[in-house]
Amino acid sequence: MAFLKYVVSRIDRLVGFPVAYAHCDVPCGIYDPHTAQMAAHTVIRMDMLIAEAMKNGAATVEDRNKMVRCIGVKEQHAEILKHEIEVLWGDYFKPEHVKDHPELHELVWNTLKLAGKAKQGTDIKTAEDLLENVEKIAEVFWATKKVATVRVKSFYPTERTMVYPKV
Repeated sequence: MAFLKYVVSRIDRLVGFPVAYAHCDVPCGIYDPHTAQMAAHTVIRMDMLIAEAMKNGAATVEDRNKMVRCIGVKEQHAEILKHEIEVLWGDYFKPEHVKDHPELHELVWNTLKLAGKAKQGTDIKTAEDLLENVEKIAEVFWATKKVATVRVKSFYPTERTMVYPKV
């Protein structure tokens, strides 16, 4: 076994195999749509801050710097959201979940498309639609676990809602 490890490490040095990251193909059984919801709120908030900077004309270097940083954060969180939804879709949801929730396939597909659209522009309506879709996915997720959910107003500056399991 040690010899095989040695050979593979030598080949890796020559070839440079890419490192693969995943959450997680064990599977660990730890899934939660919360991170996707947080990312959707961040996209909304960044669009709000960008709109505010544009309203002021982005006149100063500080305004332009803030706007550029907000765009970067918005794109990063839209990508985080896509990753989290892809993990739920690829690793958590099973055929029986789709059978019980036939809207799930289209909902996930549309959510991923909306995340891409949210990265491309600064339309608050797109970001709000993205959050709504993520919340619907969260509700389906918790329903598959036979856990009731509640939508509550978030404490974030977005003043939108979050889906939580009802305990």
